[in-house]
Amino acid sequence: MPYKTRYIPQNASKYIGDPTKIICRSLWERKVCKWLDENKNVLRWGSEELAIPYISPKDNKKHNYYPDFIAEMKSTSGKIKTLMIEVKPKKQTSQPKKSKSKSYLQEATTYEINKSKWESAKYFCEKNGWEFVILTEDHLFPKKK
Repeated sequence: MPYKTRYIPQNASKYIGDPTKIICRSLWERKVCKWLDENKNVLRWGSEELAIPYISPKDNKKHNYYPDFIAEMKSTSGKIKTLMIEVKPKKQTSQPKKSKSKSYLQEATTYEINKSKWESAKYFCEKNGWEFVILTEDHLFPKKK
């Protein structure tokens, strides 16, 4: 069963949208919510508050992509930047290796759909002067050296 909980922000005034309706669809998303909420350099943030149209390669129809997070942040130089953040397992961020396994077709379809969403997101970000970032377990749980 998928993980799904509500996140209650400590700093609700920073949240874009209704802070009583923040849904975490994974423990990883929950970790990002907490970081965005508590980080003093994050001025404003939202979760699934923006719809970006894309064409799905699965059915060739228009759908909406809801990026996991939007964050307006102050950098160390004091400059304000906006990030669009997607949280995904690393294996979903690259083309799966061809195989005869039952899961290959599903994994390949998921990757192609994600790729279409992310191309639309990158275009949207370029148009608006934002940055698109995909966070994986490598970012969220770095291995200590």
